[in-house]
Amino acid sequence: MTLSRRTALQAALAGAAVTPALAAPKFAAGIEGQRKADLGNGTYINPIVAGDHADPTILKDGADYYMTFSSFQSYPGAVIWHSQDLVNWTPITAALHQPIGTVWAMDLIKHQGRFYIYIPVLQDQGTGTYVIHADDIRGAWSAPIDLKLPGCIDPGHVVGEDGRRYLFVNGGRRVRLTDDGLATDGALEENAWKPWQYPKDWVVEMFAPEGPKLFRRGEWFYLISAVGGTAGPPTSHMVTVARSRSVHGPWQDAPNNPIVRTKSASEPWWSRGHATVVEGPAGDWWMVYHGYENGFRTLGRQALLEPVEWTQDGWLRAKGGTLDRPLPKPRGGKPSKAGFALSDDFSSGKLGLQWAFHAPAPDEAKRLRFEGKSLVIKGKGKALPDSSPLTCACGDRSYEVTVELEITGEGHGGLALFYEERGHVGLGFSTTQMLTYGYGQEHGWMRQSMTTKNVHIRLTNRENVVTWHYSHDGGKTWTQHSWQMEVSGLHHNVFGGFVSLRPALFSAGSGEVRARNFTYRGLPA
Repeated sequence: MTLSRRTALQAALAGAAVTPALAAPKFAAGIEGQRKADLGNGTYINPIVAGDHADPTILKDGADYYMTFSSFQSYPGAVIWHSQDLVNWTPITAALHQPIGTVWAMDLIKHQGRFYIYIPVLQDQGTGTYVIHADDIRGAWSAPIDLKLPGCIDPGHVVGEDGRRYLFVNGGRRVRLTDDGLATDGALEENAWKPWQYPKDWVVEMFAPEGPKLFRRGEWFYLISAVGGTAGPPTSHMVTVARSRSVHGPWQDAPNNPIVRTKSASEPWWSRGHATVVEGPAGDWWMVYHGYENGFRTLGRQALLEPVEWTQDGWLRAKGGTLDRPLPKPRGGKPSKAGFALSDDFSSGKLGLQWAFHAPAPDEAKRLRFEGKSLVIKGKGKALPDSSPLTCACGDRSYEVTVELEITGEGHGGLALFYEERGHVGLGFSTTQMLTYGYGQEHGWMRQSMTTKNVHIRLTNRENVVTWHYSHDGGKTWTQHSWQMEVSGLHHNVFGGFVSLRPALFSAGSGEVRARNFTYRGLPA
C-alpha cells in the first residue's frame, strides 16, 4: 500500500464514527470493573450482556433462563448464559466446538425434555443450517447435524397446533421437521408468512426480513421478526409482530408495527432489532434484542432487555422508550450471578469461556498446551492476520489489558485488538525485533531492533483511543509506544462481518509464545 493510500485509509477509519458519543451512562461496576446492568436499587441499565452478543435467543425453563448469541467465526462457540432474573447473566458452557462455518442467529429451545440449538452458518458454498442437542444444557452437546437447508438463515422453531415441529426461516419461508427435530420432513415452503413492510421513505439498510421467533399464548401463535437490516444507518433495524391462530396462517400484522425501532442517531442505542419475547419470573413479559451503542460500534451488537405489555386486543407494546435511563428490574426473579472474570492466570489447565479462536481449523486446539501457570501457543501463519488469534470479547467503553509473554523460535507474537484479518491493531515481538500493526497491516518502517525473550505488554483503550506500553524488566518500568491509535472505525460498517473489536493473543511463524498472567480491568469513564 502506498503512503497516500495508507494515509487515506487511516483518515477514513478515524472519521468513521461521525456521531459524537453520548455521555457515559451510569452503571454498576462488576467483576474487574466491568460494566454491570444491575444498579442494586431495583433498577437496571442496558446492556444486560455487554459487548459482542448479537441475535439473542432466550429460553425459559422453569425458574431458569438460558440465552445464547451468534458466535460467527469464533470457536468454541454458541456460549450459553444463565440467569434467574433476566438482568444478571453468567456463561455456563460452550455448546459448539466443531468448526462448521460462520455462525449466525440461532434458536435455543427445549422440547420433550431435550435441548436443541438450531444453527445457521455461512460457508464457502453458501448458507446452511445445523442442529445440535443435549439432555443437559451444560452438555455434553452432540456433534452438528446438517439439516440440508441451503440458502436459509435465522431458524425459529415452533410446535404447531397439529403437534408437528417446524422451522421458520428468513424471507417468509418454513420447513417441517421430523418428530425428533434432527431432519427435515418435506420441502421448504415459500410464502409461509409475509414479512411486514415499512414505509418506503424510511432510512434503513435494506428490507432483509429475518430472525423469526415464535411462541404460543392462548389461542394465538405470535411471530416476532426483524426487517430493515442489522447494521448500516443507525435507524436501520426494528422489531415487528404478527399473529395467527395456526402455524399455517393466515398471519396478521400488528397495527403498531414496528414495536421497537431506533428513530434518530441521537438515541443511545442504534439499529435495535432481532428480538425474542419471553415471560418473566412474575408472569409479566419481556423482550431481549440487540443494538449498537451510540459511538461504539467497535463493541458489536449488545444484548438489551425491554419490558413489554399486552394490549386488550392481544398485541404487544414496548415500554422501554429509547432505553436512555434505568428501568425497573423484573419482579420475582432470584438474585443471579452477573458476568465473569476475563483475566486468566492459565492455571486451570483448560481454555476459559472468555477465549475463542478466530477462524480456526478443525484441529486448532492442538496449538495450545498448558504448563503450570502458562499457556503456550504454537505459531501459525506468517503474521497476525492469518494466525487465528485467541480472542477475548469484552464490553467496556474503556479498559486495560496486560499480559506477560515469552518468545521462542523463529516467529513473533503479541497482544492485539482484532476485528478481522483486514481490521486490527497490535504490538508484537520476535526475539530480535518489535513489530507494530496498525489499521490492518504490519508497518515494516516501524520495526525496531530489540532483543526480547520476555516482555510485558499493556494495552489501554480509552473510548477507542489505544495506547501501548511494554516492559523488559518484569513490569517495573514501562516504555510507551510512539504510536497511539484511534480505532473507532474498526467495525462492521467498514469491514462487514457483524463482530466486535476484541483483545487478542497471537503467535505467528514457526516459534511459540508462552503467555502468563493475562489481566483485564474495566476503566471508569
